[in-house]
Amino acid sequence: MSKKVSAKPTTKSDAARIQSATAQQNGGQVPSNSFAARAQRASARNAGKK
Repeated sequence: MSKKVSAKPTTKSDAARIQSATAQQNGGQVPSNSFAARAQRASARNAGKK
């Protein structure tokens, strides 16, 4: 799997928006292998980089 570098890193607000939409579609649950979960991990990783 190659890692692509985005022009704009995922922010915490981006991840929250994605996670909210996913939870609405899944009865309040966010599966651990979902795009929303990956976005949350990416935003946490990006928050540490400055």
